[in-house]
Amino acid sequence: MQNRVYVLDASAIIGGFYSKKTMNFTTSDVTSEIKDLKSKIMLQSAIEDGHIEIQDPDSEGVEKLGKVLRESGDILRLSDVDKNIIALAVTLKNKGFNPTLVTDDYSMQNVLKIIGMPYRSVLTEGIKEIVGWVKICKGCKKKYPPEYKFDECEICGTRVIRKRVKKNR
Repeated sequence: MQNRVYVLDASAIIGGFYSKKTMNFTTSDVTSEIKDLKSKIMLQSAIEDGHIEIQDPDSEGVEKLGKVLRESGDILRLSDVDKNIIALAVTLKNKGFNPTLVTDDYSMQNVLKIIGMPYRSVLTEGIKEIVGWVKICKGCKKKYPPEYKFDECEICGTRVIRKRVKKNR
């Protein structure tokens, strides 16, 4: 493996994290999430100084991630920006880098733990265990896959809720 690199989501940038000793990457859509002036100035300065590089994931990274998200149930919990930043880490790993994704987002950390990608938190403690998600009818208890798009049970018409389940990994 080549150099260790950091992949930064918005919480890392807002928390003031980037390494001057290793390369840092983020996506163009993460930069658009940065709203506060202090973080914008820090980000712009780090880009100009060559400490943070903007790069978007390749299609292979996006495809690999999509399969994992469907299986874990986290597909509904992550925004497109979140999916792209994880896919960028996968892309960089496929290119021979050793990425660590820096995020305080628990759903992102859950997916990263499932795929075996290193991560670290900035302002939070981070997750302790892997969780999955299922959808269950409150009435008849029928289980649906996480990507089930309806709010009502197809059998009894009762509301379908999302429930967290522990994963053994």
